[in-house]
Amino acid sequence: MSLTTDVLNQQPLSGRWLALAILMLPVLLVTVDNTVLSFALPKIAEALHPSASQQLWMIDAYSLVLAGLLISMGSLGDRKGHRKLLMIGSLGFTIVSVMTAYSSTAAQLIAGRACMGIFGAMLMPSTLALIRSLFEDREERRLAVAIWATSLTAGSALGPLIGGILLESFSWGSIFLLAVPVLVPLLILGPLLLPESESDASGPMDALSTVQSMVALSALVYSIKHVASDGPDALALITLSIAIVIGWQFVRRQLRLPMPLMDLSLFRNKTFSGSVTINLMSLAFLVGFVFFSTQFLQIVLHMSPLRASLALIPGQIMAIAIGILIVPVSQRVSVNVLIPVLLAFTAGAFLLVASLGSSLTVLVVAFALLNIGVGAIATVSNDVILSAAPSAKAGAASAISETAYEVGVVLGTTLLGGLVTAYYRGALQLPDFLTPLQMHLASETLAGAHAVSATLTGDQANEVMQSATRAFEGGTSLMAWATFSLAVLAILVAKCTLKTPNATHA
Repeated sequence: MSLTTDVLNQQPLSGRWLALAILMLPVLLVTVDNTVLSFALPKIAEALHPSASQQLWMIDAYSLVLAGLLISMGSLGDRKGHRKLLMIGSLGFTIVSVMTAYSSTAAQLIAGRACMGIFGAMLMPSTLALIRSLFEDREERRLAVAIWATSLTAGSALGPLIGGILLESFSWGSIFLLAVPVLVPLLILGPLLLPESESDASGPMDALSTVQSMVALSALVYSIKHVASDGPDALALITLSIAIVIGWQFVRRQLRLPMPLMDLSLFRNKTFSGSVTINLMSLAFLVGFVFFSTQFLQIVLHMSPLRASLALIPGQIMAIAIGILIVPVSQRVSVNVLIPVLLAFTAGAFLLVASLGSSLTVLVVAFALLNIGVGAIATVSNDVILSAAPSAKAGAASAISETAYEVGVVLGTTLLGGLVTAYYRGALQLPDFLTPLQMHLASETLAGAHAVSATLTGDQANEVMQSATRAFEGGTSLMAWATFSLAVLAILVAKCTLKTPNATHA
């Protein structure tokens, strides 16, 4: 993808970096939305009374739709122009965010999040495509991609802080109204600072592949969530079977099409496939950690949203700083050495929680360790992904990278969050004095148990919360051990696949 010659000649270096700053606004917003909702779940649970499954869908509906549409929207941007798609996506995201802020039911909020995913999918591919076009120099592009990747991690890490500040003074709907001050400047300045890309109408849009990818992902996520909330049954088996069959058909179709929606031939490169896998897993680790820690800090430790978010600031600072500081290191250290070392930090974070529990000190230190690893991995792996792919397939490579990011977000909530939820429901032992309705609410989620305890007094309230806390901590410990094992597996994947140093494709 390239810009017109006239525009390239008119764009000075300072103009390119200013354009990059504008492009980071939607990147930060889309990634903040991946974690800020986890922080607002306790307040949303009080207001909308969602079930355990609905709580998980509130988080995942957004990322699921986003992941399913990223590649299609990248292809649409190639045909219609990435700046145009960026402007349409920004306007739509702003409008839907405002509407979602005033949801009166859990179903409305889930639907709003799904619609936000549609417009969010228009934003992400356009930002990286315009970066590739703006920065033709390899070193300039390396730094620009590092800033882009750091924004991805920083947005996810800053979600709890931003959520805490907003929720301290405003209702839970304020986290969605954040889109207005962030995207309005882009809508005003974007047409002035961002040059339009050349359109490429070659090849038809493959709607069937888009549908197949979304159906397969949705069925897989639904199956996992259903097992977490209701246990394994026929419905879970049916939806899992649908995911496998449709996913297999999607892969077959991509291998046959002359212009596939997802260029699977890129995965023949072990460095590329290994980097994508590690990128996906590291984001899953981060989102899974945020899912349980934000609830633990607010509900178990009785911290206000602001105090809880401030407790995670050391990790947020680490994520932002390491994303940039790792650039000179990555130029000197081989990727098959650097990434396993970074993964060791993520493994250490979950080993700490698994071994010592979920005290405030442990969570603060673990979140900092986790962000050192994930923040640097986001920068290094995205640069490796773009470098490992031939220059002619840079667009397809970046689309796969972005899709892996969002799939990682979905799996972080679905697998890791679902594991905590499943253990909680299985291990929870509630006292007999609760009514059937109170038992149902308390057994759904930790927030539900907290809401039930608020209707009780004295020893009865304490007994309910002690039982719920034990079950939640048990689920957290199980999840931490499982994630530690996955992080060790990721280290082995890195050692086996990242055998060569960074390529130097321009």
